[in-house]
Amino acid sequence: MTRSTRRDASEPEARGSAGVPARGSAEPFAPSPPPEGVDVSPEAEVELVRAAQRGDAVALAGLVDRLAPFVGRICGPIALEHGEDAAQEALIAVLRDLPGLREPRALRGWARRVAAREAVRHAQAARREAARSGAEAGALPAPGDPALAADVRSVLARLGPEQRAILVLRDLEGLSEREAAAALAVEHGTVKSRLSRARAAFRRRWSS
Repeated sequence: MTRSTRRDASEPEARGSAGVPARGSAEPFAPSPPPEGVDVSPEAEVELVRAAQRGDAVALAGLVDRLAPFVGRICGPIALEHGEDAAQEALIAVLRDLPGLREPRALRGWARRVAAREAVRHAQAARREAARSGAEAGALPAPGDPALAADVRSVLARLGPEQRAILVLRDLEGLSEREAAAALAVEHGTVKSRLSRARAAFRRRWSS
């Protein structure tokens, strides 16, 4: 999985790659381009955060417009069909706790952590519900179905929530292992082992 768009200057550079072969020219989880005429510079975002913290409703709405695609890009591949619900909950949490954010430049890193944890929580709840009902979540194709290898989302859906989360954070968002560990609130060693297993599982299902 690769990222096709430019990262904000305040975010870390991409470091990881699952070594997955390209399937077509479109990036499955590419973010939408910013609205025309909108200043997307880190400095503009800092000022927007400060204004929103002072209670400026227009700034708060602008912040939601900026964060919604960013949060959705993280929640979608992790929570799958529950991605929209997870993204909504994550945005609510971010806006609720925004006044307590001391460093406006830390907004996206903080929002990323909130989104990842919320997406994992929704995915885990969906998995428990599927286990109770005896249903296969999402009516996914059988492992031998060619559509499984052609559709990244279908491949991701065969992985556990924790595996999807670490792949998204490392190979889509480009976080380091230590940054991913902080985002998921787990030990560095846990991230290393979880990432290795997730990449191996992804490759097996991608090539099946």
